Amino acid sequence: MPIVQADRLTRICTALLRSAGASAEEADAVAVGCVNANLAGHDSHGVIAVPTYIDRVKAGHIVPGAPWTIIQESPTTTVIDGHWGFGFHVNAKAMALTIEKAKTANLAACTVFRQSHVGRLAAYPLMAMREGMIGIATADSGRSPKHVAPFGGREARLGTNPISIAVPSDLDAPFYLDMATSAVAAGKVQLAVARGEQIPTGWIIDAEGRHTTDPTQYRKGGALLPLGGSEGYKGSGLAAMVEVLCGLLTGLGFGVEPTGRHNDGTFMAVLNVAAFRPLKDFKKEVAEFARYLKSTPPSEGSKGVFYPGEVEHLRAVERRQSGIEIEDATWENFRALARDYKLDEELDLA
Repeated sequence: MPIVQADRLTRICTALLRSAGASAEEADAVAVGCVNANLAGHDSHGVIAVPTYIDRVKAGHIVPGAPWTIIQESPTTTVIDGHWGFGFHVNAKAMALTIEKAKTANLAACTVFRQSHVGRLAAYPLMAMREGMIGIATADSGRSPKHVAPFGGREARLGTNPISIAVPSDLDAPFYLDMATSAVAAGKVQLAVARGEQIPTGWIIDAEGRHTTDPTQYRKGGALLPLGGSEGYKGSGLAAMVEVLCGLLTGLGFGVEPTGRHNDGTFMAVLNVAAFRPLKDFKKEVAEFARYLKSTPPSEGSKGVFYPGEVEHLRAVERRQSGIEIEDATWENFRALARDYKLDEELDLA
């Protein structure tokens, strides 16, 4: 598998997306978002997805240059129609507006619908964190095909429905949560297929509802399991609540639409910390809290405690230096696209 530096990988993806019709702003948003996911170790949401996004542009499921429309708003709320634009671009603009409203009103929230895949969800709460605010985001996949069986069932009825919260602090690494409400993100199963690897028991069931370590069974009628293992009703319950916030509150609805068009719905909120207590005191105490968590002696077989977001930060530091490993199948997809778009010499993907 080739190892590629982040800057070069960003240039490759930007060029391919531009050739597929994305504007410079859209291509940059998607490329940077995907590479940042790779840097953090979330390869399932990284550049492996770019060929899929380009396929969706070709199919008309993603509309480059789509308008960004406010359907309804108040001083603290916004409802946004992305008109099937790139989710990375649509959702970032929605979060930026929500942050600006929170600067004035101290609390603000938005819903977004009719947009493509938003990528790694943490990207949006981290925008609020950098402004000294607490950012919260949840997402679902609208009425596109579902991936997760509700607890006790064998057929998919839910999305992976992630939740992310980011908090400002004095720490070197950001303090944030970014998690699927399923046992694992769907992309991690596809990543295992691309790499020819088995997966742990507890990630998926096959079409007959049996546990399996064969990732290819997922696309043969299988389903992801909810977070929690034997207590999977917890993950299943969280996923259902995300579906309400991102599917029902946005008006996308539930269930599956026959066209299968991917349609991420998001609910995002921003809290201005300074409205509750001095920001500098809060950031200092969050850092002290993180150090308190880490101060416990490690349990047997453990490397110790990492606070939320720390592992991703350490991995990003390492990968910025050593480069990002790209699956052979993904690299071949890039080479094929470069040939199609006459970018062979420019991108040099030999």
